Amino acid sequence: MLAASAPVSLSVPDIGLTTPLLSLGRDAKGEAEVPPGEAGSPAGWYKYSPTPGEQGPSVILGHVNTTTIPEGVFYRLHELKPGEQFSVSRADGSVLVFGVDRTEIFQKASFPTLAVYGNTDRAEIRLITCGGYEPSTGEFVENTVVYGHLLSSTK
Repeated sequence: MLAASAPVSLSVPDIGLTTPLLSLGRDAKGEAEVPPGEAGSPAGWYKYSPTPGEQGPSVILGHVNTTTIPEGVFYRLHELKPGEQFSVSRADGSVLVFGVDRTEIFQKASFPTLAVYGNTDRAEIRLITCGGYEPSTGEFVENTVVYGHLLSSTK
């Protein structure tokens, strides 16, 4: 495991994604804040989760769509497959490589908060976005979660 250092960017070559990362806190309801919804908005790291490389699940959130176009920063997140790799660059100059363990889709109404955000015995990461758009309500009823673990780091 590595010492704490805030993530600054995420690169996922298999889905053609490179994004800077915002630092996200909590919203008025005490839940994880989400990044801005405008076209071109980056993903964000939930600052109350471990930094990538520390023990536990680091959480990165991004939109599947935007307020003006259908393709948000995590539009293709659901395409990631076990064994594929992606990297996170951190403020201390290190680059961490993570391997995808699995991708799961959950109904928001029964989201397994502890299974997604709970402590782990190694450095892990969660990439999370919405899915399951319901036109009748204008709401997303699902969350897509990509689970990964730290493979290597360089500085």
